[in-house]
Amino acid sequence: MVTIPFDALSADALRGVIESFVLREGTDYGPAEFSLDDKCAAVLDQLRDGTAEIWFDAATGTVDIRPV
Repeated sequence: MVTIPFDALSADALRGVIESFVLREGTDYGPAEFSLDDKCAAVLDQLRDGTAEIWFDAATGTVDIRPV
């Protein structure tokens, strides 16, 4: 697996990776509801501040976002 710098992706590709990650989480059961845009913005903030990274697995062709 290799890390992919988030800023190496086009804006559309980055949005697609983030949306795919966010939509995997399932149903929210917390006290507050957040829109898809809010969730994507929070993940992007984590990528920008270095608390999360994008990982690519060439063997499976999959992408994941993981905490650092």
